[in-house]
Amino acid sequence: MSNDTEKKHIYISADYDETDGDRDVVDELKRWNDNGNYKLDFTDMAKVASGSIAKDSDCRICDLKEEFNRQINKSSIVIFIIGNKTGRRTAGSECSRIDIDWMNCMCTPYKQNTNGEKMCKVRDTTGASQDVGYINKYSYLRHEFEEAYKKGKKTIFVYNSLIRQPSWIPSYMKKRVNENDIEPFWTKDSYGNKKGDYQKIKEALGLDEQ
Repeated sequence: MSNDTEKKHIYISADYDETDGDRDVVDELKRWNDNGNYKLDFTDMAKVASGSIAKDSDCRICDLKEEFNRQINKSSIVIFIIGNKTGRRTAGSECSRIDIDWMNCMCTPYKQNTNGEKMCKVRDTTGASQDVGYINKYSYLRHEFEEAYKKGKKTIFVYNSLIRQPSWIPSYMKKRVNENDIEPFWTKDSYGNKKGDYQKIKEALGLDEQ
């Protein structure tokens, strides 16, 4: 167990679709943290999307991306979970403000589809920022990757698989990530049961072996 008493903030980027996403890895990481009594504070897209910002009835795609930036910035490490649908996810890419004048741009508030569209609330998109601008056509997953990369965050990449799956790597990651550094998250114990392999994550976090 780690002797470091300072809580480590870890951001997890994952496809959080409940039916065919990668929540199983996220949930397993959280169980591992709880069972090992590590001082790790995990934040992921689902936590942000269900948190206080998304409860605002006027929460937009850009609001979520801005919050992802804040959470990534305060994290010491970002874990990217690559599943079989990661490269095809487009949620978050619907913003058209980058190409359209403010007065002509409409968008649908996050999870408020039944209330129809509203006028864009971002009048000026020219302000300088050290972050990835939250007005873009990136998917949420790509936005998280671009922010972590731009801010030089320490990153860990794992497949939601028992074996290496290089064909799953999204095109926007391929030029920046060495596929030889991406390991399967899952392994099997001596009884053939699937379990998480945390060795690479432990090493990156500086955690001692139990």
